[in-house]
Amino acid sequence: MARVAIIGATGNVGSFIPHPISEIPYVDEILLVGRPGRESFLEGLSRDFEDSYAARGTNCRLSWSTDLADLAGSEVIVHTAGAAREAGQARADLAYVNARVVAQAAEKCGEVAPDAKILMVTNPVDVMTAVALRASGMKKIRVFGLGTHLDSMRLKAQIARLYQVHVSEVHTRMIGEHGPSMVPLWSATTVGGIRIDRLPSFQDLPVDRIVETVRAGGETIIRNKGSTVYGPGEAIATLVRTVLGDENRILTVSAYIRSEVHDIGEVCIGVPARLNREGVTPIPIRLDPGEVAAFEASVNRIRAKTALVLERLGLR
Repeated sequence: MARVAIIGATGNVGSFIPHPISEIPYVDEILLVGRPGRESFLEGLSRDFEDSYAARGTNCRLSWSTDLADLAGSEVIVHTAGAAREAGQARADLAYVNARVVAQAAEKCGEVAPDAKILMVTNPVDVMTAVALRASGMKKIRVFGLGTHLDSMRLKAQIARLYQVHVSEVHTRMIGEHGPSMVPLWSATTVGGIRIDRLPSFQDLPVDRIVETVRAGGETIIRNKGSTVYGPGEAIATLVRTVLGDENRILTVSAYIRSEVHDIGEVCIGVPARLNREGVTPIPIRLDPGEVAAFEASVNRIRAKTALVLERLGLR
């Protein structure tokens, strides 16, 4: 059994994920962490979830704190704290504001919970994953981000809808930046176990429209309802369950790479990685030539933004 801590539990995503995380059979305690001054909200949220758990018959303890020292003893720390993206705002615009928040929390995580796994959700998630890795001083296998996991699920849903099949029949990935330069891996996409480019109907598939719909998925939701909550929340819970269940699944998350993808690396970015109780291990892969070029462009973009943020924080 494990303890999961949520930093930023008073935010939109942070205040939802205690629900799906409490359904993970390996979790027996959840710690809600918020900033000083939000004690009343945390108390109310805690009591509300306790009622929810009682009604559902969930045996999961819940506690809250405004002191990062209480992260000690957590096996997974989910970091959602930071300024939320607004409609029309790029994820990268949040970098300098959120990096300071992430660096402070990550440093404390490394101090009081060095054996935990940090799951970064705060945007821009690839840059923030690098900040958390550097500030915490923790092993690379223990720090990772939501990355393009949700984007991959969005692509999966689009393909399943167009081919009129169950989503479980589709396997696909988005890699690279969680943002405008993300790269669809058509070479690794299958429908019913058959490579998608070997299906005659693939020639008529509106590929550009599908990819643009996925890339704009978060922006569309934010514009229409103010924030993305349920998709990210369930995606986060999936990653937590995969880690704590020692499942060894390969999912697409933001992780530190060096040579795993055509020797393009020295960056935290969305790549296929094996997740288990030890943490996250990127999987070496070979891409089609066009995918290599697009991925390298995405890496260069994130590497440059990461370098600027780390330099400004004094973490280079």
